[in-house]
Amino acid sequence: MNPAIVIPSFWGRGTAAGLGERGAYDYTTPIDKPLPELENCLTSLEQVSGVLRVIVLVVAPQDCEESARARVDSICRAHADLNPLVIGAPEAKLVKRAVSRTAHHVTGETVSLRGYGAIRNMGLAVAAILGHDVVVFLDDDEVALDGEFLTRAVWGLGSLTRQNLQILAKSGFFVDVDDSPYARPSTAWTERYWSKAAGFNQVMGRAQNAATRVTRSNHLCGGCCALHAAAFSKVPFDPYITRGEDLDYVLNLRANGLDVWFDNEWFVRAQPPEEMAPAPSLFMQDVYRWLYEYRKLGAMNARRDLRTITSESLMPYPAPWLSEGVRRRVFQTALRRMVKGPDRLAYLRILTRGRFEADRFARSASSRYLSFAMVWPTVVSAIWDDRVLAGAIRRTGEVAPLVARPAPAAPAPDPLADTGAFPVQGGEA
Repeated sequence: MNPAIVIPSFWGRGTAAGLGERGAYDYTTPIDKPLPELENCLTSLEQVSGVLRVIVLVVAPQDCEESARARVDSICRAHADLNPLVIGAPEAKLVKRAVSRTAHHVTGETVSLRGYGAIRNMGLAVAAILGHDVVVFLDDDEVALDGEFLTRAVWGLGSLTRQNLQILAKSGFFVDVDDSPYARPSTAWTERYWSKAAGFNQVMGRAQNAATRVTRSNHLCGGCCALHAAAFSKVPFDPYITRGEDLDYVLNLRANGLDVWFDNEWFVRAQPPEEMAPAPSLFMQDVYRWLYEYRKLGAMNARRDLRTITSESLMPYPAPWLSEGVRRRVFQTALRRMVKGPDRLAYLRILTRGRFEADRFARSASSRYLSFAMVWPTVVSAIWDDRVLAGAIRRTGEVAPLVARPAPAAPAPDPLADTGAFPVQGGEA
């Protein structure tokens, strides 16, 4: 296998995007942060055996693209042994141009450095251009805990299960500072209808306590997952979803006859930063996400060429979030957060306008992904192992390692200079 590790890295100047706005992320690293999360992530990979290539995707708003690129280049130079390749605006432009030659009729940014799903697709596209048959996604706020990270990532990938099913997409998991893989439930009154911890923990518990190392999964950890080319060349991430593109990918694969498999011996440690996006912004993105997901699942199930995904197959999570009841969840949570808690005006706007805008978007965009997914295999085939395009990306994306400057040579002594010593006449006795 020829795996590449792909790390999306989000940068900014601290200004948050608006409610539901594309380009609002869970966190962005400040340009002037002394020790960025990416540095810790790459340092942890130095101990990992078998690393052939690390692809770093630089995600930053236009007003600080150059500054973010300079920081990332500087960090990557200190980790030259990882063979890093930085993908910023210039490299992304080359990739998007190549993709558009095949997918010119598809609307929106499908392969880009903006929007969670489009960013993942950028990583897949770059890996395809370089001829990597396995993509391992890692978030920059996570660290590998030992040298077997990549060995565990590719373990079992491409092999057959006892049921003669091929493992082409595999998820690991992350642990917190207490080495726990479970979500912490919230007992807050405002979160009664919005907490997903109970369902997620049931899914995680089953996987952790399974009799076998690898089991079929309803969950995909986007920051610790491995995708074989036979999967990612067939099924892209959804570029139209606001967040949760990793869980959504489970549905996309399943509709195309593929499954995600959970490996309970492969994990990383998450070290989330302090600079998290405001709660109303994340909530609004989740409103867009779940309403869109609900409508999209209906559109996929209506297609005869795709496999039907039943609610029973998605129990206990995420099935409850993919039904008509999610609209009531949105209403109840926005109302409770408006009544009690900070940012009341933001939640009032979500209650009176935002949720209706999100539902209109969901209805209009529910079939967009299906149009894009149909052309994706052709896109990957056209750019696969493209040496000309790969060379162009490498020329600007590869960073030269830091080379210690040699100390200036001491000047040769001047035989005529005054040394301060007393002259000695004659030879030694």
